[in-house]
Amino acid sequence: MKRILFVDDDTAILDGLRLRMRGLRTRWEMVFVESGSRAITEMEMLPADVVVTDMRMPMMDGAQFLAEVRERWPEAVRIVLSGYAEDEQTSRLLTLAHQYLSKPEAGQLEEVIDRCLRLHEVLHDENLRTIVGRIQRLPAVPAVYARLRAVMAQPDVSVQKIAAIIHEDPAIAAKVLQVANSAFFRLSRRVTRIDQAVGHLGFNAVRTLVLSAEVFSVWRRDTAPPGLEPERLQQRAQRVAGAARVLSAGMPIADDALLAGLFHNIGYWVLLQECPDELRRAHALARVESIPMHLAERKLIGTSHAEVGAYMLGLWGLPHAVVEAIAYQHRARDAKHKEFDVLAALVTAQHLTADHTAAERADSAAPHADVTFGDDYLQSLNAPISWTEARERVEQHSGDSL
Repeated sequence: MKRILFVDDDTAILDGLRLRMRGLRTRWEMVFVESGSRAITEMEMLPADVVVTDMRMPMMDGAQFLAEVRERWPEAVRIVLSGYAEDEQTSRLLTLAHQYLSKPEAGQLEEVIDRCLRLHEVLHDENLRTIVGRIQRLPAVPAVYARLRAVMAQPDVSVQKIAAIIHEDPAIAAKVLQVANSAFFRLSRRVTRIDQAVGHLGFNAVRTLVLSAEVFSVWRRDTAPPGLEPERLQQRAQRVAGAARVLSAGMPIADDALLAGLFHNIGYWVLLQECPDELRRAHALARVESIPMHLAERKLIGTSHAEVGAYMLGLWGLPHAVVEAIAYQHRARDAKHKEFDVLAALVTAQHLTADHTAAERADSAAPHADVTFGDDYLQSLNAPISWTEARERVEQHSGDSL
C-alpha cells in the first residue's frame, strides 16, 4: 500500500483533507501531521511515497521541508498544496516541488497523486526513481542558453522570438511548461505550446526562470560519450519534433506530438548529469555488442533514457499522451495502440528522420523502434496519411523551424 504524507499547520485544513480522502483508505495509507518537523520524524520512521505540503508554516516552511525530503528521500514525489505564492517563494519551489496545486477542485488532488503513483510502473526501480528525484538543475545547451539570455535583455523582444529560442532546448522548454501549468500561473486549460506558456507567464517570470542558476547549469562536455553531445541531442530533438509536427498537422494531437518529439530524448539530460559513468559504459557496450543504446542502458543502468525522461515529465505534470509516447518509444508494441496517436507520430517521425547508417546506430540514440514501418503499420492504426505521404511531408518541411 502506498503511503501519502500530508503536512499543514492549519488543523482545519488537515481535518478537511482527512475527511476528503476517507474513501481512499483501502488504497493508500495516509498520515496527517501539523508541522515540517513532525513530517521529518514520520519520514524517518517510514518514508512516504508522496508528500503533500503547505508552504507557509512556522519554524520549518514548506520549501525547507521539501529541500530536506529531496536530500534524504529523493524517491518521494513532492507536491505543494497551498493558496499562497509570491515570486520569491515560487522561484524556490522550481527545483523542490514536482507539482504545485492551489485549492484544487474536487478530485484534482486525488488525480494528481494517483497519476504520480502510476508513474512507478514506468520506472520500477527505486534507485532509478531516486536519480530523477534528486535532480536540482538541468543542463542547458550552452549556445542556446547564451542566446536566450542575450535576447531576454532586449527591451522590445517578442514572445515569438523568445519561444523560438526556448524550442531549441528541451530542458528549458520542459521547465517553462512545468511552471506555466503550475497552480501559481495556471490558465483555465492546460498549456501545451511554448509561445502560449511564454505569453502567459510574462517576460519577468520567464527571465527569472532562465537566469536562475538554481534551475539550469552549463552542460559539461566531458561527460558525454560520442553521439550524445548536447548539440547533437538538441539537433536530433529538433528534427524529430519537426517531423512529428508535420505528420500530425491538422489533428487534435498536433501540439502533444510536437512536444513528444522535442522531449523524446530528454532522459539523456538526466543521465548525463546524474550517472555519466554508467552511461559511458552503456555506450561502450552498445558498440561492442552492436545493440541499440536503449538496450545497453537497460543492461547496465536498469532502465533507459526513455523511461527516465517520461518519469520526470510525468512528475512535472506534462500531458499523459506525451509521457506515454516517450516511455514507449522503443517498445511501441507494448502500448497496444490502435490509432494514429502521439506515440505513432513520434516513432514514425523518429524513423523518417534517422540516419540508418552503421555509424548512426553505434554512436547515437537512433530510434531502433520495435515495429515494422511502412504502409502496413500506418494502415493498422487507421492513419489519415500513407507512408509515402508521410515521407514526403517530412522531407518537404525538414528545414522548417519549430
